[in-house]
Amino acid sequence: MAAQGGAAKPPAPAGMENFRKVRTSEEESPLPFPDLPPGVVEMKVKEGSKIRNLMSFAMAQMELKGSRQIVFSGCGRAVTKTITCVEIMKRKLGGLHQVTKVRYKTLLEVWENQDPPPGSAAQNLTVHKNVPSICILLSRDPLDPNQTGYQPPEPGQPGEDPSSSSNKGQKRPPPPPCEELLPKKLQGAGPSSSPWGLGDRDSQLEGHH
Repeated sequence: MAAQGGAAKPPAPAGMENFRKVRTSEEESPLPFPDLPPGVVEMKVKEGSKIRNLMSFAMAQMELKGSRQIVFSGCGRAVTKTITCVEIMKRKLGGLHQVTKVRYKTLLEVWENQDPPPGSAAQNLTVHKNVPSICILLSRDPLDPNQTGYQPPEPGQPGEDPSSSSNKGQKRPPPPPCEELLPKKLQGAGPSSSPWGLGDRDSQLEGHH
């Protein structure tokens, strides 16, 4: 089960001013979490999604419908907004175990020529983009603490193991910045206007008549 918000329309890339993006699709890939229960809710966060709408739906699933787990996912410029939604939910509910997975996802954009040469058929371009993607699992039930990307509940919240906070006067260090969630090979992807300074790893153009 997936919920998603609408995406804003970015301007045409340089050299494609006469083209208009007519379609965007994502490659289908399974969620990177083993043993997910059937019917788990996936919140697909888009660049133009409204956080208020996403959180209203997600909170209803966890509080009113009694879901034990929920997944937030986003790619490209929606990565930062995905992390924001997760942090809001953790503050509102408390006691949530978290697993974060970062990978690349392929986007396919179809651009249509709005001003073809006289006597020529309309031309379409298909752009293949590999962009950073993040998937975050939140669970009321304990998760395997040895798996990569695991983060326990915040201190003092329901669901925390009491033995992990025997010294109540000791403060927990703040979470790492967003960049530290990414593997080194993603951090060095090059300059870009994406939220973390990450560029598309690869882009290819295909012409269609």
